[in-house]
Amino acid sequence: MTAFDIEGIDDIIHGRMRLGIVAYLASAEVADFNELKSKLKATQGNLSVHLSKLEEAGYVKIEKGFIGRKPLTRVTLTASGREAFGNYLDAMGKLLDTQK
Repeated sequence: MTAFDIEGIDDIIHGRMRLGIVAYLASAEVADFNELKSKLKATQGNLSVHLSKLEEAGYVKIEKGFIGRKPLTRVTLTASGREAFGNYLDAMGKLLDTQK
């Protein structure tokens, strides 16, 4: 049996919305703001706050631009974000193993 240890749980990722963002980007590679908003059933303000927190941690890269006159915000998971997500999943797996 593995020792119970919650120290490996990344508080930045662990929030439900931020976990959803990171998990979605881990497979999608890149997503625009409206795509994330729709997939996560988030409000614009809520999603913006969580994306900012992930960007401050260096887990996502946010690029703002335009298509014609229409604004476009694209989000990608950074290498450190991908590593942090992998570490998070490992830590969660270890916690689940303590339940066996």
